[in-house]
Formats: sequence, C-alpha cells, structure tokens
Amino acid sequence: MRLARVAHSDGVSFVALEPDPSAPRERIVAVEIDQHPFGEPTYTGRKWPMADVRLLAPILPTKAICVGKNYADHAREMGSEPPENPVIFMKPSTTITGPNSPIKMPSNSERVDFEGELAAVVGQPCKDVPEARGTEVLLGYTIANDVTARDHQQADGQWTRAKSYDTFCPMGPWIDTDFDPADVSIRTDLDGEVKQDARTSQLLHGVGGLVSWVSRIMTLLPGDVILTGTPAGVGPMQDGQKVTVSVDGLGALTNPVQQA
Repeated sequence: MRLARVAHSDGVSFVALEPDPSAPRERIVAVEIDQHPFGEPTYTGRKWPMADVRLLAPILPTKAICVGKNYADHAREMGSEPPENPVIFMKPSTTITGPNSPIKMPSNSERVDFEGELAAVVGQPCKDVPEARGTEVLLGYTIANDVTARDHQQADGQWTRAKSYDTFCPMGPWIDTDFDPADVSIRTDLDGEVKQDARTSQLLHGVGGLVSWVSRIMTLLPGDVILTGTPAGVGPMQDGQKVTVSVDGLGALTNPVQQA
C-alpha cells in the first residue's frame, strides 16, 4: 500500500493511493484515511483524483534521525574510513518539506549539497528493538534528501547548523508499506545528469540494524523517520536547478532549488 499526505480543497488529509476501478484506463485516486495512517487504516469514504490534490511530505515526524557515512565510498569521499558503528545526527522537524516544493538555499552559504537517501518511517512506539525485529516496527519507506550547507559543516566541525535550515529535508512522494529495501538502485539526478548511483545492498549498516541502534538511544515514535545514509557523489546545487532522488520500486522525489 502507498500512503500519502495531500492538500485538497477542504484541507489536508492522509490518503491511500489506490487504482480507480471506475476508470476505463488505469488511474490512481487518493482515498481519505480517517485520522492517521498507523495500524489498520479506516476510510472516510471521500476520495479525489490525483489531479485535484497536491502531494505534501508524507509524514511530519517528531524527529528525523540521519545516518552519516553509511556507504563506504561516501565515507572515503568525505575524507574518512567507514565507521565501525552508525554515526547519527538529527534534523529538526522544520526542515521537512514535500515533493516539488523548493529547497531554499540560505544567503549566508556558498555551497549547498544534495544527499539522496532511502528513509524508513517508524510505525509504532518502540525502545530497545532487537536487530532481528528492526523492520517489524516500521510503517514503510520513503525517499529523502539530506540537504547540507557544506561550507558551514566544514567551518563548524559539527553538523547541526549545516543540516538544519528550513526545507533541508525534502521527503516523499509517499510511504510504501510493502517495499523491500534490501537491494535496489538509488540515484540522484541534477538537471537530468546522474550524480549519485548506488544500490541499497551497499549500506554498511542495514535498516534493521539502524532501527535497533537508534532505539537503544532514544524512544522512537510513530512517524519518526530514519534517513539511512547517502552514497558517494554528493555535490553542490545552484539556484534554478532541479534535483531528483529516485529509488527503484519506490518512486522519485523532485525539488526545485531556489535562493532564499
């Protein structure tokens, strides 16, 4: 099932994206979910053609936990060896933005980079999850872009300022509850040119292990998001460009880039 969060003429709703059986050709409709998408969804009976809604970030997490240097080639391009244990940091909820919404580059940064990532969405409150059950607590998977003011990261020697500007965590276009992340292609294109190209099987620490690691540190709540790390090939974006992160079988997340 694909779950999304959409804006429509009456407000904002969680929806399931389902085929429209009344359409002569395959067409997807947004079927409204009552209250929230966690657990077995119940429906209100309202639905809209996709042309009548706008996709938003599929969830608004209390926290976005990010994993640094989780692809060996990326660790090395950043000047270090792959870490033995996951390296984590956090983005504030105000960084979250949706598909097709602009990434706004701050005027005090001279280099803002894309970092395409697979993201896991937590589906239930959990703490101290065993690694073997790490994926069992997930609602599903989505796509994210861990946008980074690289010059600020290098100047500060730590990552909080560089990662925390508003719009620095595009996410979407939906959450797929049936997706298998074990070995799929992940790519980032900038104005149609491939910049990152890897497979999720190259993750140093897999999804189940990451969920377990993070949950031993902090309680995870429904809707919290874990960004699993970015492959090699990160690089700068410019005003007027368009960046797309694609994960095979999951979809594509596209955002224009604007000077704030």
